Amino acid sequence: MFIRPFKSAVLALMLFCVCSFASAQSQHKLTSHPYTWRNVQIVGGGFVDGIIFHPKEKGLRYARTDIGGAYRWNDLSNHWEPLLDWVSYPDLNLMGVESIALDPSDPDRVYFACGTYTNPHTPNGAILRSRDRGRTFQRTNVPFKFGGNETGRGNGERLAVDPNDGNILYLGTRHDGLWKSADAGATWNRVISFPDVTEPPTAPKPGENPWVAAQTRGAGIVFVVFDPSSGAKAKPSSTIYAGVSLLGRDNLFRSTDAGKTWTPIPHEPTQYRPHRAALASDGNLYIAYGTLPGPWRMPDGAVWKFNTKSGEWADVTPEKPNAEGFGWAAVSVDARNPQVLIASSFDRHVGGKGDHDDIYRSTDGGGTWKPVLSSGATFDASLAPYVSDTPIHWMFDIEIDPFDSDHAMFTTGYGGWETFDLSDVDRGKPTTWSVMSTGIEETVALDLLSPPQGAHLISAIGDYGGFVHWDLDKPSPAHSSQPPLFGNTTSVACAESKPEVVVRVGRASGHHPGLNIGYSVDGGKTWQPPASMPQPDSALGNIAVSSDASTWVWTPERSPVYLTRDRGATWTESKGVPADSRIIADRVNPQKFYGLDLFGGKLFLSTDGAATFLAQPLRLPNGLPKKATETHPRGDDRGGQDRIYATPGREGDLWLAAFDGLYHSADAGKTFTRFPNVQEIHAFGFGKAAPNQTSPALYLVGIVRGTRGIFRSDNSARTWVRINDDQHQWGLILHITGDPKDYGRVYVGTHGRGIVYGDPATR
Repeated sequence: MFIRPFKSAVLALMLFCVCSFASAQSQHKLTSHPYTWRNVQIVGGGFVDGIIFHPKEKGLRYARTDIGGAYRWNDLSNHWEPLLDWVSYPDLNLMGVESIALDPSDPDRVYFACGTYTNPHTPNGAILRSRDRGRTFQRTNVPFKFGGNETGRGNGERLAVDPNDGNILYLGTRHDGLWKSADAGATWNRVISFPDVTEPPTAPKPGENPWVAAQTRGAGIVFVVFDPSSGAKAKPSSTIYAGVSLLGRDNLFRSTDAGKTWTPIPHEPTQYRPHRAALASDGNLYIAYGTLPGPWRMPDGAVWKFNTKSGEWADVTPEKPNAEGFGWAAVSVDARNPQVLIASSFDRHVGGKGDHDDIYRSTDGGGTWKPVLSSGATFDASLAPYVSDTPIHWMFDIEIDPFDSDHAMFTTGYGGWETFDLSDVDRGKPTTWSVMSTGIEETVALDLLSPPQGAHLISAIGDYGGFVHWDLDKPSPAHSSQPPLFGNTTSVACAESKPEVVVRVGRASGHHPGLNIGYSVDGGKTWQPPASMPQPDSALGNIAVSSDASTWVWTPERSPVYLTRDRGATWTESKGVPADSRIIADRVNPQKFYGLDLFGGKLFLSTDGAATFLAQPLRLPNGLPKKATETHPRGDDRGGQDRIYATPGREGDLWLAAFDGLYHSADAGKTFTRFPNVQEIHAFGFGKAAPNQTSPALYLVGIVRGTRGIFRSDNSARTWVRINDDQHQWGLILHITGDPKDYGRVYVGTHGRGIVYGDPATR
């Protein structure tokens, strides 16, 4: 998945905000209501940065993602099954999977190296160990950090199990050297004899963003490869290779005494950084190189072959980088024929245009190559229609099935593709590729809308715009939320009394530049851009639509508040409300809009359709919440809601969901009542009222009466029931909303596990 501004900022700042607030226990016991949970089908939507086939059991393979956990393929149902949905908010760091290792001698054993960032505020990582293929895990905390969503995350597997002795594992880290376990991952010790491969931080150039400068730094030890022929059953492999993401110095090391000593391999091509390696059964080690660790553009790269028996190196690059430059991301060898291999280019530009990456296939050990994709390959996107016009990019792992030489897979920034006729290219025939990501859901929901009529769900998604789901169990049709085509959609809203009018805002895709706002007048079936924007650079931010659809109010990012009464033909700046204010519409009165300055203690009310706002004091029981820096000295973002919500069907009825409390007002914000049973909020929303109830159901993610979870209240927050269980937590949840058409149904927007919907199990 791309390192997106919204993703990096949100998750990196939230990772350390994991402590629960102390709470007074109520005399009433908190009850649970069982729910069934399923993913809303989008399919893919994020960076699958590694696929690992088991070498000895057919059909057994795993996939890792940068922020969305890990998956195991189910060969019977033909879909990927998530393995880390049990990860809770305090442990959300584990959702970034840096590496996966399988035990070649025991197909039931699998190991995950988990951790999302290496910044100082992020907790250390952990090794998750399973003896039942990921159904259950044991955890070993390690004294260093992983970077599952940092540069080089598409590089090779840093974690590896000795194929001759399953108790021995080696682990390469980003900044803390090489580590070894001799007890199947339960304990770890640093390999002191491994050379110091520390790379100093990259200093930004004058005026350069430090984040940009960091992309040029290496990613540490990026792969560990055992030579199985150097050992025997129960006798550890004596030869081990480790590749390090270094430039201009030794970056490939070998041990020939089972890890006791390590030396650099002579004559290695140090003008590149190694990305991935594949050891063929004939003793040739193939390595894909690039001058940067990726997944950002790199100016140069190559594929080299190292004959481990003779010590000779050979440049077997399928295509030399052109004037615009490109690198090589991955290489894979056919387990059935050591002369057959495939390699993938990275960010290859042709004729001044980008996204023309290709796979190259050799049947003579890299002596000659044939392009695979550009030789007339066809792509079937029916399992994920939105990718039909999405370029192939971030092809950082390609694999040949060890049990089927015609079956190959490659990963992308939105999932991946597979073919079952790879060898057709040898005969001059085109290969056929289909989406391989069914079951993998890695989108990040930035807003959710379940309208009073029409579609079940309209979503705002990071990187891939958004989707309109008329059927939750089928992928949304292609082009469901365009034109204009957005990269990020940050907000979507409809008119309460005319829900067929839907407006969304975001930023137009770099591949399809255009206006940063779009609307539909048929409930999301078709979309169009307005005639204008408030300012030429207006983008992102929040949108509100009056209940009768006559007024749209847009607050673009870092911008004043603007309104339009003619569907975007003209725009006027709202008066009396600060810039960057998130505005919401009253769900009944089309003239009323609200804005909030929580920490400044002000509520802004408009009664003239957002033309002007008047500030009124925000009076909350127990005073105003403290700012994040006062409650969490290590950070400046508590990760909570701190928003107001207008109640469906009730004029002037507001809910204030602060990170550390829930408040209600029935008089347009003049007075508020606090509900002490709610101690922490991460997401809040409404749904259809329960039978015989007049108030809408409330849904909340956070802590209620000392229990963390997802909750529903049918009686205006007086009592709550927990509707999820410990196996369904999904790390970080950003949004929640009920369905106003279906009591009990709820939609949960996660940070990297897509959108999940739940129904009461007893219905």
